[in-house]
Amino acid sequence: MKVLGITGGIGAGKSTVLAYLSKKYRVRVIQADQAAHVLEQPGQECYHRIVETFGKEILSAGGEIDRRLLGNIVFSDKKSLEELNDIVHPAVREYIIQEIRQERLAGTAPFIVLEAALLIEEHYDEICDELWYVRTGEEIRRKRLMASRGYTAEKAGEIMQNQLSDALFLKHCQFVVDNNSDFIENTYGQIDRGLVEHGFL
Repeated sequence: MKVLGITGGIGAGKSTVLAYLSKKYRVRVIQADQAAHVLEQPGQECYHRIVETFGKEILSAGGEIDRRLLGNIVFSDKKSLEELNDIVHPAVREYIIQEIRQERLAGTAPFIVLEAALLIEEHYDEICDELWYVRTGEEIRRKRLMASRGYTAEKAGEIMQNQLSDALFLKHCQFVVDNNSDFIENTYGQIDRGLVEHGFL
């Protein structure tokens, strides 16, 4: 059973691609961010290590990690972000490997789709058969982020600036889904064609 990695910058439309693949092809979608959420729940090893590292000030009244409070710390201090990544990323990777193994044993999906913000940086190409890049122009992404997440143009620009360049995405990915069109059917058509041409169906 093949594993297809989906990547792209923030606001590129990765969620739209994942939803389409899930609905039309009934694939198993694994998202690194959701895996991190599971691993950061009370009782998990990651939870204990994060609280130990950053203190109980990051906890909500209910004792769960408040991602906003944690984000305020790590996104203003590079060393703190590296510490958090050193705790979470290896655990997420191991979790994903286990999920893929279980899905292959079950054998119910035609293929597996993996989405991670740091798919390239964390070397998920070692796990995936192919990486696909959801490519969207910066101005469209900025407008989407302002409309859907309420970001200012400056905040959207800052986040995009800290992500991989278009050239690096293109260098590491085997297929590009151009998501600049106002017609979502254009995006879906590219996905369908890519799956056939690249042997996922």
